Amino acid sequence: MPIILTVLGFMWWWPIGLLLLGLFLGRGKFGCWRGLSYAGDSRMFNGDRGRDRWERKMSRLQDKMDRARDRMDRFRGAGDWFGPATSGNRAFDDYRAETLKRLEEEQREFKDFLVRLRLARDRAEFDQFMAERRNRPSEPDSQAQPPAPPRD
Repeated sequence: MPIILTVLGFMWWWPIGLLLLGLFLGRGKFGCWRGLSYAGDSRMFNGDRGRDRWERKMSRLQDKMDRARDRMDRFRGAGDWFGPATSGNRAFDDYRAETLKRLEEEQREFKDFLVRLRLARDRAEFDQFMAERRNRPSEPDSQAQPPAPPRD
């Protein structure tokens, strides 16, 4: 009966046929998959097929989550994006963290020193330029007077 309704739905208007096809496939009304069984498909909960299907889906989801968690732990152990890998020795990890913190502080201080050094060099060059400009003799307006004729 579902097959006849689906075919008639497609003949009358294709969206209705598609809707009926999806509805009957989703509810398992076609009956073509009733005889198939998969590994771990034993009937549970007194033959309640819906609950058994739900349990299988949840166990597959849990397996996928466990595999993803294992991959993330291995990736995190490699020390890429999630910080450095732990060595397993808490004292060494604390020492390494302190050393890295100290090196980052020294790097920041060195960058600040370079900024101050560049600023001082720029200030010295500017002061030298201004001193040369102030000490330059003022030129008379030589272009306002015509040049003197040569004496022979």
